[in-house]
Amino acid sequence: KEIMRGIIHKAQRAPKRIVFPEGTEEKVLRASQIILDEEIAKPILIGNKETIREKIKMLDLDLNGVEIVEPVNAPKFDEYVSKFYDLRKRKGMTQKDARNHLNRTIDFGMMMVHAGDADGIVAGLTQSYPETIRPALQVIKPLPGTSTIAGLYMLIFKNEVKFITDATVNFDPSAEQLAEIAILAADKVRSFDIQPRIAMLSFSNFGSTLHPSAMKMAKAAELVKKRAPELMVDGEMMADTAVSPEILESLYPFSTLKGGANLLVMPNLESANIAYKLLAKLGGAELYGPMLLGMRKPVYLLIPGNEVTDIVNVTAMAVRDAQEPGDEGVTKMAKVAPQLDTVYE
Repeated sequence: KEIMRGIIHKAQRAPKRIVFPEGTEEKVLRASQIILDEEIAKPILIGNKETIREKIKMLDLDLNGVEIVEPVNAPKFDEYVSKFYDLRKRKGMTQKDARNHLNRTIDFGMMMVHAGDADGIVAGLTQSYPETIRPALQVIKPLPGTSTIAGLYMLIFKNEVKFITDATVNFDPSAEQLAEIAILAADKVRSFDIQPRIAMLSFSNFGSTLHPSAMKMAKAAELVKKRAPELMVDGEMMADTAVSPEILESLYPFSTLKGGANLLVMPNLESANIAYKLLAKLGGAELYGPMLLGMRKPVYLLIPGNEVTDIVNVTAMAVRDAQEPGDEGVTKMAKVAPQLDTVYE
């Protein structure tokens, strides 16, 4: 709670324009009321204006200060269509296709961010990950020099915070990709005023099993040490080893990881997805994310089932991100990982 309060307070110092493509959703409208009242952000709701206004009235909300944008009737619709076509014309896109895409609120919202008419986007309450990630990659695109994007989850327990990556984008990342993901994630963790302690997780502890998967994680740890020597990182190691300082100190005193890991880098999407969902359900953690790492502008994803408070908190994170553009981790791995090649692109 202290962490989220800190993020909200920092967001309130310089509220940014955050666009919500699911502007007709009740939870988004209720969250917008809180966001507006507490001056966390400047919400922009996308959707049918008449529908949104009717719902605002029905819910007895006061959203006079909120901007409502209906894509097809927006003053910049044709301009956005032209820009979107230019971005995608060598990817099989026709002008008719571009116009159809920009009628979709998610694509229109991404274009608002790309054009600088919004500072960040919060979306995904009613959509699947691919439906949100694909337009983000197509429109906003990764930061220059970034060859891998990933999703980062934050889990807040009663007395500690853990971060898990990547449960969102990369099915079976290479050691080079994992290293870049770790560096990008560490930069994001630091933006929350938390010092990252990174563990490259496996079913092996420091060479106890010479399996390709374990060796991949060990190599990833070495790449991070080489490219970002200021980071505390080690691996490969088992999950219980990573989060148990007493195990590290007694059995592996040579480890450069001290105090237990708070940033857990998983070997693949499958293990990451299983881990964060088990921790959230059985461990009673508050779950936030995924936050897309390596993007030019803040792209924060919601998940179906998120409540109003979740939307408010994620919006505060997006504002905090927008207040500090850029990512120091980008250039450190630019020559290590291969060029971005994802099914979402």
